[in-house]
Amino acid sequence: MRVRMGTTNPAAPAAPLAPPDHQRVADTVRTKLPFHARFGTLTPLAGDASNRRYFRIHLAGEPNDRTASVILMQLAEPEAFKASEEAVSGTVQIAELPFTNILAHLSAFRLPVPTLHYYDREAGLLYLEDFGDLTLLEACAKADASRIASLYKQAIDSLVVIQVKATAPTNPACVAFHRKFDVPLLMWEFDHFLEYGVNARRPAPMKAEDAVLVQNEFRKIAELMAAQPHVLVHRDYHSRNLMVDGNRIGIIDFQDALMGPAAYDLASLLRDAYLALDESLVDELIAYYLDGLARHGLRMEPTAYRRVFDLTSIQRNLKAAGRFVYIDRMKHNPKFLADIPRVLGYVRRNLEKYPELAALRQHLAPYVPELQ
Repeated sequence: MRVRMGTTNPAAPAAPLAPPDHQRVADTVRTKLPFHARFGTLTPLAGDASNRRYFRIHLAGEPNDRTASVILMQLAEPEAFKASEEAVSGTVQIAELPFTNILAHLSAFRLPVPTLHYYDREAGLLYLEDFGDLTLLEACAKADASRIASLYKQAIDSLVVIQVKATAPTNPACVAFHRKFDVPLLMWEFDHFLEYGVNARRPAPMKAEDAVLVQNEFRKIAELMAAQPHVLVHRDYHSRNLMVDGNRIGIIDFQDALMGPAAYDLASLLRDAYLALDESLVDELIAYYLDGLARHGLRMEPTAYRRVFDLTSIQRNLKAAGRFVYIDRMKHNPKFLADIPRVLGYVRRNLEKYPELAALRQHLAPYVPELQ
């Protein structure tokens, strides 16, 4: 078992990437794509916190509606078999790009992931199906309550397929089956929060006696999570990684998938750093998810599941808060800082909800204004 530790650097900031060679891209479009196409224009797309860049290739001529454009993913390094951009735990020796490896696995279950049209390994360029620009986050900003519920239920339908069908180890070569959320990795993420979400935002570090107690309480949560049934976990299943493409929701950014607690992706989706859902809708969607599992013969007691969901949300949200500060301090990208009050608001409400968490709240909240 291997855990990549050292919370300061799960993915070191990279130098800016040079733009792809237009002539190479044009030649690839003309000769390598599985349909007739000619290169038109190459437009940069807004980046995220990753070390990849994305472009939209607008195709010239008269392609059909499904191939009017292609997404170009540019890797930081050609054949970047990488260190995951997240900390990882496992023993797998990566023999191919995790993105393409996991894409192939998910595609086998007819999950709505982008088609890979061509992979230019030498240049580190992937030509992918274009799901458009409309994220679930943006779609919800324009939708009424009924439409929002419908979109989220569709996302949960795909999540159930991932957990019930794609979790079956039918493909031993899938890298996700050789990585896992275990106690060391979950504690790494808690420590990442303490380093960046607490100490980096304060003039003085947390007192040693408080740090010990907080870490002990964190370990209890980590052990509870690790003891849950493990399924295939996307790891970032939320409104910015789900694309509303007509009548379907496409799934992107799955390259860090691993085996982990069954509640993790639902907690990521419903306790989203970027979008707060009405509590009545959260309750409805949790029930919808449990019904979806039950249809496959997997039944969970709702009250017990809700406790696991809430404690998993605490871990997920604290990790996100620490990560957002890390991205600001280490990658010089402050755009996620505005989301910290939302994610820590979720944590505060869950700390207040469960008497068993009183000690954690007592010793952590004095150092985190959003938890007070």
